[in-house]
This record gives sequence, structure tokens and C-alpha cells, in this order.
Amino acid sequence: MELKPGYKQTELGVIPEEWTFKRLGDAFEQVIGGGTPSRSNPIYWGNEIPWVTVKDFATFNPYETQESITKIGLKNSASNLIPKGTIITSTRMALGKAIIYQVDVSINQDLKAIFPKKDLNFKYLYYWFQANANVIESLGSGSTVMGISLPDLKNIFFVQPPLTEQRAIATALSDLDALIGSLDKLIAKKRDIKQAAMQELLTGKRRLPGFSEEWEVKRMGEICEISMGRTPSRRNAAYWGKGYKWLSIADLQEKVVSESKEEITELAASEMTIIPKGTLLMSFKLSIGRLCFAGCPLFTNEAICSFNKLQADANYLYYALNRVDFSLYGKQAVKGYTLNKESLQLVEVPFPTIPEQTAIAAILSDMDAEIIALEQKRDKTRMLKQGMMQELLTGRIRLV
Repeated sequence: MELKPGYKQTELGVIPEEWTFKRLGDAFEQVIGGGTPSRSNPIYWGNEIPWVTVKDFATFNPYETQESITKIGLKNSASNLIPKGTIITSTRMALGKAIIYQVDVSINQDLKAIFPKKDLNFKYLYYWFQANANVIESLGSGSTVMGISLPDLKNIFFVQPPLTEQRAIATALSDLDALIGSLDKLIAKKRDIKQAAMQELLTGKRRLPGFSEEWEVKRMGEICEISMGRTPSRRNAAYWGKGYKWLSIADLQEKVVSESKEEITELAASEMTIIPKGTLLMSFKLSIGRLCFAGCPLFTNEAICSFNKLQADANYLYYALNRVDFSLYGKQAVKGYTLNKESLQLVEVPFPTIPEQTAIAAILSDMDAEIIALEQKRDKTRMLKQGMMQELLTGRIRLV
């Protein structure tokens, strides 16, 4: 294939002519490892220096870590003080991930702090790690815990644009990160507002205009029929296959559920009672209290019940049941609390008039819709960033 003007062929593919092709280690000025102070000496542990481990990669906060060590602990261990703004990556577990702290930290032996040479922008390198995490992970080895040696990490091929272009790429991706971060904060704020609204509206502390009737408290057995799901015999292969959605608790992730990991056949369905679209469902074993609406006619397993012939607003019950402490009604089992049909019938919910229920549910549903729209916008921005990283970090798209 003929090369476009201004591009050259390398082992990593076609890149701009002025970009450099090298091994990753050739871009490093220094790499520093870490260590763990002795757990048997309490004076080594305390709230002085944040101490980073792979656990912190999962719940990353640029200002905090799950554990801290003292200055004495730092001095008497193989750990090192890493200045804020330094790229930290893992060579054992969480391979390929990189984080940057906004405070000075120490690190354990599974991590490496990378100091790039002066002609390499640290933010550009940070985004390179994000874009190539799968490559690094694929080079890991180990029977139980995956790891990669520092020499193997340094031998990964790397392309490096001129410094001005690195900065431009890093700025463009940082702007997207800032947008994602602002959306995360806005989503968290909207969720807090919704929780506060639920606390007021579902307890009657705040009444909507036009409603003044006294509320009642009713049991679920008074306002609906409760039906339990069932699992067709696993021994009969004719029961399992394409046909009808069959929900387990793991499928209850959204407010409306129309997809399932497993389906049952027409034969199995003929021996069960189908649940109509729009029916309110709830898990009552193991993970108790997960609620959703059936997005299509479907079936469920025996850990999920359906509320039928409702004498209440279904959307209102969706929110009201979200606030119930089901441990008051359940029995302690080996894997936690569990409920049955009899105990579910005893569950009490605050019960305003149905018009007020509908009005309350409409407000909370609008809040949910706003949160979902923001989450979709954030997720699209994340996808846009992933696409931009692939294009910008390979030179397929150049910034002016």
C-alpha cells in the first residue's frame, strides 16, 4: 500500500515522518520502585504519607489512599517518596493501568514510578498507558497473579511525536477528562438531590401542591398479589434456548429490564405463567430489594417475585420499596437475609392517595430521566476519548 506523504512505515505501523520510533525504556529518565514497611512495627504506620498499592487503582482518588505510612516507616523500608504529578504504574496486577496523584505519595513493591526524559511530556505518556493497557496486560505472566518484569515493560515499542505535538495531544485529552469529571460531579449532585427528594416526598414531610389527605400505611399483601418465579429443570435441555427472556438477580441492573443472560424455550414457557410487560419485579433472596420493571413479556427465577393486580401506582411503589429495610421482615440465612411470599405480604409502605402517588412518582421519574441522560452523555464522552486516543496517539489524526 502506498504511503501518504509525510508518513513512514515502522514495526508499529504507519506513523508521521517526524515521530520517533523507539522502545519505551528509551523514553524513561528513571524508574523507581517501592516497598512495604514492616507490619509488626506500629510506628511505621500512621496518617503522614499516603501509601499506594494496587487496591488504590480500583478506587482512585488523586488526593487520598487507603493506607498511610509514617516518615519513620518510609525511612525504614524500600518504599520511596514520589512527588505529586508523577506517573505510577503497576507491574503486578492491574497491568497497564497508570495513575497520577496530586499529592506526594509512597508506593509498595508492586508499583513503579516513571520519570520521563525532558523530551517526553508526562501527560502524553499517561495517556499512552491508557491507550495501550491491553498490550501491556497481554505481556504479563503468572499462574495466579499476573505480572510483568521491568525489562519487558521497557522493551515495548513506543512512538513519540515532537514535544509541541505531545503537549497538544495531552491538552485535547485532558479537556475531555475534565468534561467527564464535571459530568461525574453533576451526576453525583443530581443523585444526592434525588435522595433528598425521596426522603421528603416518600415520608410526607413535603407535600405537593393540591394534596392534603392523610396518608395510610399498608401492607403489600393488601395492595397486590405476589407471585414467585421458577427455574425450569436444568436436566432437560429442551427447556433452555432461544425463546423467552428469563431473569436472574444478575439481570436486574436497570429500572426497565428487557435482556437476560439466559432464555427458556416455548416448551418451558408453556409450563409457567408469563409476566406481562410493565410488571414491577423485585429480588427477595440473596441481593434483596433489587427492583425493576419488565421491559417485555418474560419469566424470572425463584429469587424474583412479581407484583400483580396492583391497587397502587407501580412507579410510586418502585421508589417506596427502595426505602424499605427488608431485614425487618426477613430471616437470617447462611448467605444473608431471605424473604418468602408470607413475609413479603407483611412489608409495609407509606400509602398516600393514588393521585398523590402518581404525582410523587412523576417527579422522581423526571429526576431519574435527567440522571440517565447525563450518564449517557458521560459514557459517550468516554467513548469519544477512547477513539481520540487511538487516533491521536498513532498519528492517524494530527492536531493543527
